[in-house]
Amino acid sequence: MVSRIIRENCGESVKVLGIYGSPRKGGNTELLLKELLRGCRDAGVEVEEVFLRDLKITPCLEIYACKKDGKCPIRDDMQLLYPKLVEVDALALASPVFFYAVSAHMKAFIDRCQALWARKYLLKQPISPGKPKRKGVFISVGGSKGSRIFEGPLLTMKYFFDSLDMIFYRSLLFREIDAPGEILEHPTAMAEAYALGKELAR
Repeated sequence: MVSRIIRENCGESVKVLGIYGSPRKGGNTELLLKELLRGCRDAGVEVEEVFLRDLKITPCLEIYACKKDGKCPIRDDMQLLYPKLVEVDALALASPVFFYAVSAHMKAFIDRCQALWARKYLLKQPISPGKPKRKGVFISVGGSKGSRIFEGPLLTMKYFFDSLDMIFYRSLLFREIDAPGEILEHPTAMAEAYALGKELAR
């Protein structure tokens, strides 16, 4: 099974899961999410990182088996992620914009969370009992200067986080950023990401 999951224990009060959705190593969203998670670590929380490009995740096959018990029957690396999505206190997703949407890696991951949607809305079961104030954060970068570039991804995130019983807490969005490492030239981006990581630890 191909996977790259890094775990670092820095405390017990809060658990933050960072999911990288870019196919490009060392890309702009990766740099931003790493800085956010550095803020989390410095605040003393437990952090886990998942790189979707290193996982084998089949797109949703729309077979509706999850309607019966809230579980997806497809046996691939997504099965590693379901328990993590349930146990964390905060979730940070990072994806570049491709054609006014998230990356294919991120979309496949999101679509496979249909099982959790079924658990919540069809079976009326809580996703994470005892954790009513879980937070979701979205980081994105787009090369276009279009004013509507993030509308599609933000709408997706709104309903995605809702299906996981999470509050859509914040987003960090940067347009006209495309070349590898270009985000490092932005005057405030990295500081904003670090500060948001600190916030998630509260």
